[in-house]
Amino acid sequence: MEKLTFVIPTLLGVEGLTANELRRMNMEGVRVENGRVFCQGGPQDIARLNLQLRTGERVLILLGTFPAQTFEDLFQGTRALPWDNFIPKDGAFPVKGFSLNSALHSIPACQSIVKKAIVERLKTYYEVNWFEETGASYPLRVFLNKDEVTIGIDTSGESLHKRGYRVLSSKAPITETLAAAMILLTPWKADRILVDPFCGSGTIPIEAAMIAANIAPGMNRTFTAQTWTNLIPKELWDDCFEEAKEMVNTDIETNIQGYDIDGEIIRAARDNAKRAGVDHLIHFQQRPVSELKNPKKYGFVITNPPYGERLEEKAALPKLYHEIGEAFAGLDCWSEYLITSYEDTERSIGKKADKKRKIYNGMLRTNLYQYIGPKPPRRKKTEA
Repeated sequence: MEKLTFVIPTLLGVEGLTANELRRMNMEGVRVENGRVFCQGGPQDIARLNLQLRTGERVLILLGTFPAQTFEDLFQGTRALPWDNFIPKDGAFPVKGFSLNSALHSIPACQSIVKKAIVERLKTYYEVNWFEETGASYPLRVFLNKDEVTIGIDTSGESLHKRGYRVLSSKAPITETLAAAMILLTPWKADRILVDPFCGSGTIPIEAAMIAANIAPGMNRTFTAQTWTNLIPKELWDDCFEEAKEMVNTDIETNIQGYDIDGEIIRAARDNAKRAGVDHLIHFQQRPVSELKNPKKYGFVITNPPYGERLEEKAALPKLYHEIGEAFAGLDCWSEYLITSYEDTERSIGKKADKKRKIYNGMLRTNLYQYIGPKPPRRKKTEA
């Protein structure tokens, strides 16, 4: 098979992180657009990307892009793509569409046109008039943006933020991909303290522990493309899973802590950490943010506090964020990173952030407030 082009949709604001991940994986042709990152590779990279990407939402094989302002444009452009290289005679190919700022704005109609075009292409190739679609599924994603069509095949199935460890969650959980992105945006390393005083079901501490132990985020789940035996041999998936297992190192020391005022959700966090294989690397405790204290220096607070839209009444937020500010002030030489949509965060905390980064938590616009502490002094080399 010729070189494939992949499209990795991302949360808005973390595209650069995903691009960095792809470059570290030695992927070719990495380029960034709003909400997605492109790269190139071979069939084996379908497995590698799904297993190892921490900040991408899913992995699509790009079939093609073309302009379309009419249904005829959409039909002919879709029909011209090499569907017979990917979809077998018995393959299922459900279509899911999205349209933004385009003349073709009826999503059901667009989905129907795309399906019809693919059927016409495959009818000619397989010399049949009807497709039972009883075999493996090849889910199609069709994006129309400003009359430009992008069509891809979804290799992931469930979004990549579904790591497989979080069965129980709090009322307003942060996604695993966003939690990983928050951590990767900081200079935190496994030998530094990390505390999440609003840990909920444990996502930020668990993602930090998985990063520290080099656990691939996709190791405890399955992917749609694992059923595509016409494209990717089972042995290739087995090799990639085995390679990921060999890279794991859980025999490490960490100081990762998760607090929450809700004792029941703390128990859920412990269960989630156990399923992720990192329960021995995290200390969870029922504890309010007002009791956030630590005598050690140069630690990190990385957290997703309540911000009104989901959990707390807005009237309660000034007091809560004032408590956060007081807790931060009692930590010596620490760095604090919190993501929230609460507009008076800096005023209530009592301190202006060193940096702010706009990130969309789903459809909700938030800011990552970054209070950057000093670096610890370099350790002196001991003489031999």
